[in-house]
Amino acid sequence: MEILAILIPASLLLGAVGLAAFFWTLKSDQYDDPEGDARRILSGEYDDKPKQDD
Repeated sequence: MEILAILIPASLLLGAVGLAAFFWTLKSDQYDDPEGDARRILSGEYDDKPKQDD
């Protein structure tokens, strides 16, 4: 039973870290448009020349 005093807070902490990481990915637009890039590459509208800054 003493191990539960360690495991329960540890699991709550890891869950909170995972939830915080998920919200961070939402805030930084990681899931913005996952299908758009794939369709753009397959459609041939993808420009493979790197853009040069003048």
